Amino acid sequence: MLEVESAVPEAVVRVRFAPSPTGYPHLGNIRTALFNWAFARHNNGVFILRIEDTDVARLVEGAADVILDSLRWLGLDWDEGPYFQSQRLELYHKAVDQLLKQELAYRCYCSPQRLESMRQEQMKRKQPPGYDRHCRNLTREQKAEMEASGIIPVVRFMSPLEGQTFFNDLLRGQIIFENSTLDDFVILKSDGYPTYHLANIVDDHEMAISHVLRADEWLSSAPRHVLLYQAMGWQPPLFAHLPMILGTDRSKLGKRHGATAINEYQEQGYLPEAMFNFLVLLGWALDDKTEILTRDEIVKHFSLERISKTAAVFNKDKLDWMNGVYLRGLGLEEFVQRAMPFLGRDLPVEISRPLDTGYISQFMPLVQERARTLAEVPQLSDFFFVEELEYDADLLLGKIDKAEAVKGLQASIARVDGLQDWTATSLETVFRPLAEELGLKTGVFFGLLRVAVTGRTAAPPLFQTMEVLGRERCIKRLKSAIDKLER
Repeated sequence: MLEVESAVPEAVVRVRFAPSPTGYPHLGNIRTALFNWAFARHNNGVFILRIEDTDVARLVEGAADVILDSLRWLGLDWDEGPYFQSQRLELYHKAVDQLLKQELAYRCYCSPQRLESMRQEQMKRKQPPGYDRHCRNLTREQKAEMEASGIIPVVRFMSPLEGQTFFNDLLRGQIIFENSTLDDFVILKSDGYPTYHLANIVDDHEMAISHVLRADEWLSSAPRHVLLYQAMGWQPPLFAHLPMILGTDRSKLGKRHGATAINEYQEQGYLPEAMFNFLVLLGWALDDKTEILTRDEIVKHFSLERISKTAAVFNKDKLDWMNGVYLRGLGLEEFVQRAMPFLGRDLPVEISRPLDTGYISQFMPLVQERARTLAEVPQLSDFFFVEELEYDADLLLGKIDKAEAVKGLQASIARVDGLQDWTATSLETVFRPLAEELGLKTGVFFGLLRVAVTGRTAAPPLFQTMEVLGRERCIKRLKSAIDKLER
């Protein structure tokens, strides 16, 4: 196995993140970007952003902007770019012309119908799919006839028919492919756009990329790229194919595992610093116990030798836990500032805007202790805003009957109606002995009060909540609870 060094000489590292805007960036894409960014920063290198937009038929409008915004959100700043491959077609055509001139590539005139028929026949024979090299050895006359018929050809690379292609992967050691398993793949499509195989090696050469860190789904394409580098007479970069990300059931990560576009996590109220920390641990680790790491710590310690060779497992419960840790680490002012957009977006429309940040700051410490995401903040705090609570009267009863509940609520109103010091401490001083007088366990009695003043069985600490809600609103809600029970 190849020995992986912990660091690379300064000023050597040039890496790139090269997404295709055929969809919104998902966890795997951004994890790849993060590893490249961290590797560059650790080695005082250069992180390049390149948008590979040559698959014109599959481009998604706005996807490139979402990619850029997602990188900015996570703080993955780039040093060069963004470059767009659609603006670099001349470079790819020049490379194709060179390969054609050297007879290392050829024009293919096969129709889509013929290719489909060929694939169907291969499937029937249980042969591996691949081009049958029908156009590889056309005579000059045959080519002229095809050209005269108006067929716009693709250009295919002339793969060697025998021997082996091998390279060293920085994570996996020497990788060997039998050339007999490789077909003559397309490098230039009939629309004049290059395929990924050609465009990425031309750009990596032109941009002096030193290391290609990419998902291991590209491992099977690596021999094609090595052959193209050899054909062009270029030195290939060093390759490292990153481990897959699987769901908790060890299957390929999908929507059922919570694998959504990275911008959706932003909309769901995850903090960028928590997402950064979580993503880097999908395939990399400092040691076998450290889970909370700052950006600076990750950059300081990031190395290829700490990347796992086995698949990483995406666990949304762990992400939620980690995000909660980061939320609780925020100062109150910053927590309020970050929560405000979500409160404005998700609180009931009948609540007047703009929201009062002074009032919000009074109860936010209570919510901060319980929230796992910023999107949960409106759900955890809406009862601080609404005038009328909506809940089923049965929630009030719990382990007591209706008569006991009404009696307890009436006694509560009588005790606090003239209370001068409306603080959590004084409220607790009133209600604890009242529970004993009523012959109720404190948990049962406090549960009754909690539902009456918040409309829910689980809420922040009762007496601190009542302090924020204030005397008038609490008494009004206690009376409303009695009305619900007596209907």
